[in-house]
Amino acid sequence: MHMADALLSPSTAAVMYAASATAAGLSVRQLRKENDSRKLPVMAVSAAMIFAGQMINYTIPGTGSSGHLCGGMLLSALLGPQAGFLSMIAVLTIQCLFFADGGLMALGANIWNMAFYGCFIGYYLIWRPLQRSNLFGCQTSHSGRRAVIVLASILGCVLTLQLGALSVTVETLVSGITELPFAAFAGLMLPIHLAIGLVEGLITSAVLLFVYEARPELLMDVGNSEEKDAKMSLRGVIASLALITALTGGALSLFASGNPDGLEWALFGNAEAGYAENMALDEENFGLSSSVSDTASAIQESTSFLPDYAFKDSDAAAGTSVSGLAGSAIVAGACVLISLAGGFWRKRTVQ
Repeated sequence: MHMADALLSPSTAAVMYAASATAAGLSVRQLRKENDSRKLPVMAVSAAMIFAGQMINYTIPGTGSSGHLCGGMLLSALLGPQAGFLSMIAVLTIQCLFFADGGLMALGANIWNMAFYGCFIGYYLIWRPLQRSNLFGCQTSHSGRRAVIVLASILGCVLTLQLGALSVTVETLVSGITELPFAAFAGLMLPIHLAIGLVEGLITSAVLLFVYEARPELLMDVGNSEEKDAKMSLRGVIASLALITALTGGALSLFASGNPDGLEWALFGNAEAGYAENMALDEENFGLSSSVSDTASAIQESTSFLPDYAFKDSDAAAGTSVSGLAGSAIVAGACVLISLAGGFWRKRTVQ
């Protein structure tokens, strides 16, 4: 769902930057009040895992499209909405600057569409209410808690991807891109992201169930879980997630689907593979152009050392593996720097 600069007018892009920056500022303010030192390593490794996970596009059968993990719901369940949101900002910014994934002018919109809904709407509307309820007897039943984790993951991912897809169509409408009529564009974006959201929900639930069984107190709002219930040390959980990240970014990324993702599929179709043309836009010449987007594109070209997750002017598979491993490491490092600079989760003496 990474938007290109051509899908936004400069004024719309500026509004989305302001909205995302406001949410980030409020998140920083809230996190300075928290005191849970365990969150720093969890933030670093889980954000790196999301970066690696987003490199794997999975085919949506019968459509000619593919989807990939978004990650906001997963991060907010592990870290809370504020830390999850800042983690997603790190992921999306590094993807944009170093891998040319998503436009630089569109970064504010991409943060809003892919991070805000999953981290805040998914958490406050779906995850926290369900975890604090007694649905399936989850407050006293282990199997009930597992069922609620699965349900919250699927509902949250479906809802927040629908909101993100709808926002993309609204942003293009407000930007005045007349070749993307709202009803037709939304009619393509919402169904394909429904399917993508269902798959993401299953992936999210699998990761969260692993954490629940290994170290249940790491999950937000699982109130009746205590450290004595843990089956694995915190270092063990971190090491396991780091191993998953390395395998995903370094090896599994080589097997990602070559089909266009949901947004690209809606815009350009996949006629070469025998599927519909959908909006049938020209991939080389679509949307809007401006001096702002041209400047953003030039900056992005100068900073991206592995554009499209590959070595420049090379189709070598090693470029994908290097991108997955390097990007994951950079994201983890960025999250540590964000936490240290923000003064988050410092141990305080109780007065």
